Amino acid sequence: MSSKPTVLVTGASSGIGTVYAERFASRGHDLVLVARDATRLDRIAERLRRETGVAVDVVQADLTNSADLASVETRLREDGRIGILINNAGAALLGSFVDQTPQRMADLIGLNVTALTRLAGAVAPRLAASGEGAIVNIASVVGLAPEFGMTVYGATKAFVLYLSQGLHLELAPRGVYVQAVLPAATRTEIWQRSGADVNTMSGVMETGELVDAALLGFDRRESVTIPPLPEAGQWDGYEAARTAMLPNFAQDHAAERYRPAA
Repeated sequence: MSSKPTVLVTGASSGIGTVYAERFASRGHDLVLVARDATRLDRIAERLRRETGVAVDVVQADLTNSADLASVETRLREDGRIGILINNAGAALLGSFVDQTPQRMADLIGLNVTALTRLAGAVAPRLAASGEGAIVNIASVVGLAPEFGMTVYGATKAFVLYLSQGLHLELAPRGVYVQAVLPAATRTEIWQRSGADVNTMSGVMETGELVDAALLGFDRRESVTIPPLPEAGQWDGYEAARTAMLPNFAQDHAAERYRPAA
């Protein structure tokens, strides 16, 4: 058993989740891998045990299933070895808002928002009590860009960013690091599952490069990491403009520009 904190990774059977598992295993962390596909998980776990010597537990769970989600929450609450949560499981939903069915939207929100929030909520009190640990939430640049047209998906990722920033403000003073990672298009199975052919797309980052960049941000303790963004000053300017508005929000009356002309 490693002396380093165990890392629980959701969506660990492919793509970004698998690479996170590989990278943390190579750093000597034991793992808890969570996904729906037990066969894939077992194969990945066996390989990582053999290659790195770390302990790897496999938890088959569909995070849109209430019983499965509750079991992972229980593991996060009760297993004191788990010190890092990689909240990676998610799905995409292509197409215009008016073409979506209520069930598809509800399923997407259930996974991208509800499950992610509940898992963070399960582990955060224990980490805060111990004064250490980390929560990494995988968001997306789409959450900053309604122009990209993935309205419901982008809204779920905007939620993840806001949640992460709020948790950072609450938990950083208590020793818990919270990171939001905002990928752009990345070569994962999320595209195939949503009905798109990633091979026809341009500007697609390889998964290993994405995770390595995110981990560099993790090691630097960035609260928001945007691997494809060339200039950090653009994000800093965005945040400066946002925070400059905050003192103006608490007003007794509507702004002059919203008052009837005399």
